Amino acid sequence: MRRRILLVDDEVAVLLTLKAVLEISGFDVDTAASAREGVSKLHTREYQMLITDMRMEHDVAGVEVIKAARAADYHPAVALLTAFPLAEEDWQEMGADQLLVKPMHTRILLQQIEDLIASHERKLAQLAETSAAANGAQPIATKKASSKKVSAKKSPNLAAKNANAAVVTKSAATKKKSLPKTKETAANSSRRSLAKAKPPAKKAKSSPRRRA
Repeated sequence: MRRRILLVDDEVAVLLTLKAVLEISGFDVDTAASAREGVSKLHTREYQMLITDMRMEHDVAGVEVIKAARAADYHPAVALLTAFPLAEEDWQEMGADQLLVKPMHTRILLQQIEDLIASHERKLAQLAETSAAANGAQPIATKKASSKKVSAKKSPNLAAKNANAAVVTKSAATKKKSLPKTKETAANSSRRSLAKAKPPAKKAKSSPRRRA
């Protein structure tokens, strides 16, 4: 798949020259002759890279194009093309990844474009891995939290079951303690009943003595 680049510059000669050079090098190139046209094309197609001039409709028209590229879901690499060199912190604050100063030797320009696209793709891959790792860790944390909630819900039921078991154990122990007394009482009652029921022993009658 050919990589697609959007060129935005109000100088037609620059657009045609860069377009020819990049297409020979294997890129698919769209052009826009104004910041407004560039923003419109960023919204209608996806690009691996944006190269935009700074001074077009006004002195900072290129910033509008860069902002539109940064807001795009596909996150293209962004290069600022200008004949007026800027301090590094200035073009970085504008949102550009690279500053291209014109005029520039073709070989150097192509090498900078290749390096920028490669480094930008690596950055996007790292961001995707980080996002995937974060999304993978979130369900695990949610699962742990859910298990804690379930355990917390089960704890009162377990406590109630333990309390009921303790009551049952206590009542069983009480029954065991009272059982010997009950048996002893029953034995005493049986003895008393037998004693009452037994008839008194008869006295032996004395036999009359025979007279001599």
